[in-house]
Amino acid sequence: MIAEVVPTGVRAREAFDDDGPDGAVALFATEQAVVEGVLDERRKEFTTVRGCARAALTALGVDPAPLVPGPLGAPGWPAGVVGSMTHCRNYRAAAVALTEDFAALGIDAEPREPLSRFMAERIVTDVEAGWLRQDFPPAAGLPLDRLLFCAKEASYKAFSPWGGTRFGFRDFTVRLRPDGTFRAAPPAPEPPIGSPGPAGLTGRWVARSGLLLSVVAVSASYVSHDPLEGLAPKAGKN
Repeated sequence: MIAEVVPTGVRAREAFDDDGPDGAVALFATEQAVVEGVLDERRKEFTTVRGCARAALTALGVDPAPLVPGPLGAPGWPAGVVGSMTHCRNYRAAAVALTEDFAALGIDAEPREPLSRFMAERIVTDVEAGWLRQDFPPAAGLPLDRLLFCAKEASYKAFSPWGGTRFGFRDFTVRLRPDGTFRAAPPAPEPPIGSPGPAGLTGRWVARSGLLLSVVAVSASYVSHDPLEGLAPKAGKN
């Protein structure tokens, strides 16, 4: 599934349960410390997703290394690598790339189910709700609020470690497209209703087998011309 949405140059691996070879990976001591005392289910998903990451790193030609969450919650990656991991019910995945090719990477998977009304009201802005009504037919058959959340989560995972800043989901403006793409912009003045969409980066999404998956990949060449003024990445935060 993830192979459909990651760009060339990104290596990705996925698992649909914790019983395959990726679930049998041995954790480094620093990783074991993170899941010390947690529920068995949490330990299994933590282990399997790191197995996916190890396999993706190997495909990239990089030796496995401890992947321990940092201050913003994102795992630390080996030098010269950017990456992202995700897990939800019945799905785990990781994607990695070299920093010479990509400046940032974010992936997210979600169950193909609507958000609760409470969550939707906190995720979807009026502008984004207008775009969803305009761009998707009523019978689209997709939980668009959850899909928007998925795209925002992938955007957060890409932008927050890259910029070294913690954002909220309403800080991102996202316009989904029926063709499997979306445009995402980090914190900026919100565009008016009826505008063509947020200036920013293009992500991709896919819906398969009860799952939603989205990817945001920031190419290294993007940094050189910085189309999002004021979002230059901070040194040492890759």
